[in-house]
Amino acid sequence: MLYSEKVMDHFKNPRNLGTMDNPDAVGEVGNAKCGDIMRIYLKIDGDIISDVKFITFGCGSAIAASSMATEMIKGKPISEALQLSNKAVVEALDGLPAHKVHCSVLAEEAVKAAVKDYYDKNGISYDAAQFAECEGGCAHCGDHE
Repeated sequence: MLYSEKVMDHFKNPRNLGTMDNPDAVGEVGNAKCGDIMRIYLKIDGDIISDVKFITFGCGSAIAASSMATEMIKGKPISEALQLSNKAVVEALDGLPAHKVHCSVLAEEAVKAAVKDYYDKNGISYDAAQFAECEGGCAHCGDHE
């Protein structure tokens, strides 16, 4: 079987799907190569991500990765969400085909983009290297593609 049961479940029954009124942060990333676009909305109380929603235009793997990523950061501190890696998303989904791993990278980047948006809107200083743009070979996710 090409896709794990978890991938199929998150594709057919995505968690946290939709938009959010008055989000505290929004992160949008896209990959022109595959056409996938992810937008993640965060509601943050104190330092905790109290709610998260997503809209993803793309393949089943992209939708499943977005769904899983939102589940993994909901209720967690921002600092923990920043540690979310594409590897962790792939493992939580019980694997993705090699040519679909970029979908998990997009999920990681969308979460980081949303956190960066939150920091920018609230004047919170951060290490810019944490948010380096990824084009398939940078330090924070260098083991894909």
